[in-house]
Amino acid sequence: MTNFGGFAGEHLKQFVERIERLEEEKAGIAEDIKEVYAEAKSNGFDVKILREVIKKRKLDAADRQEQETILDLYMQALGMLPSD
Repeated sequence: MTNFGGFAGEHLKQFVERIERLEEEKAGIAEDIKEVYAEAKSNGFDVKILREVIKKRKLDAADRQEQETILDLYMQALGMLPSD
């Protein structure tokens, strides 16, 4: 694939152009997400907590429970929660 003047060059150009289009779409979607967070904030929702909820919803139930258990353990060890 060293012939950049022929087919390989055109193939490479197509990849680059596809990536560029996707990057533009990604930037547009990121802006849309930013606007939704701003709207949620203007309606009284805590954006920081909303981001955390979205992050946790990506996890399956077992992973989420494991993280919450470890977080509670760490917080207890630091005296941030009452011990059982």
